Amino acid sequence: MNRKIKSALIIFVFTLSIIGIAGFAAEYTDEAKEAVQVISERVLVPGGQSVGIRMNVKGVLVVGLEEIETEDSVVSPGYSAGLQIGDMILSINDEPVYYAKDVSEIVNKAELSPSSNPLKLKVLRKEKELEVFIEPVLDRETGEKKIGVWVKEKIAGIGTLTFYDPQTNLFAALGHGIYENQTGTLLEAGNGQLLRTEVKSIQEGEAGKPGEIRGIFYGNEDPIGDVVCNSQFGIYSQADDFRDFQLAQPMVMGRQDQVEVGDAYILTTIDGSNVEKFDIKITKVNPQKEPESKGMEIEVVDEKLLASSGGIVQGMSGSPIIQNNRIIGAVTHVLVNNPTKGYGIFVEWMIEECEKNI
Repeated sequence: MNRKIKSALIIFVFTLSIIGIAGFAAEYTDEAKEAVQVISERVLVPGGQSVGIRMNVKGVLVVGLEEIETEDSVVSPGYSAGLQIGDMILSINDEPVYYAKDVSEIVNKAELSPSSNPLKLKVLRKEKELEVFIEPVLDRETGEKKIGVWVKEKIAGIGTLTFYDPQTNLFAALGHGIYENQTGTLLEAGNGQLLRTEVKSIQEGEAGKPGEIRGIFYGNEDPIGDVVCNSQFGIYSQADDFRDFQLAQPMVMGRQDQVEVGDAYILTTIDGSNVEKFDIKITKVNPQKEPESKGMEIEVVDEKLLASSGGIVQGMSGSPIIQNNRIIGAVTHVLVNNPTKGYGIFVEWMIEECEKNI
């Protein structure tokens, strides 16, 4: 496989957490596909490898409203028009917008005469489409026309691969969605990719201060796959060519009624691209009738993991949880005041979400 790298970006993990992919071998994937046909239980291939995620946000997310100083006064057009932080701008005057530069270009084409019509913005607010009309103004300092909004269009970070599903040819990672920090908005995925990642260091977690994984992920030369969905239960990516990857042995999926208090382990990466097994305890199981991310409470007991990271850190979300030779879930959260403890999601909820995005 051609691993020539043209570019490498050092990414510091903020709120994302996915640890994801090294390689996956075709023979194991074929085994998994055969197993799905032979037995009635779902068969998955557990991950644990570090992955990078780079994703465009669908539309343009409003993350702030600003005041503009004009020749006559100080105004905030966006606020006055009724825009709110967390709104997603989909179009302006019926022209779709995907990037901040699209907004700037359309706004700067607008006329400012008293007889001009205001700009018509179509925005998405809490899954409801609205129309907002806004008058652009001329910024005295820059000479540019503005509507007084700060927007976000791209995200990037590191996390953990949970599993490869031979039945859908999808990779699942993270175990929870990627949200905008300031607004708490679940970001709708535009174009995006999962990328190969190498862990370089770990900032150890301590009470009141979550740790984080730091690493390198590489450019467009050899992506793992294209992101098809950012959901509340994880990131899902269509595999470009699963035979390029070195898969673990296929494993039967465990349902939540098969999860029990006691010994288990996680698969994750704390150095380079080497997936390792670390012991944990499941301290409580929370039966759920509806999908939710905190299905089980876990505690790290592995001395090596405790010594290297202090427990669970940002970037480990998505690490698969294994018990009784079944993949039962994924790490999703860490307790800020005790990084040795956290929560996991039942893997069946991730599969349910996976099937929605085939």
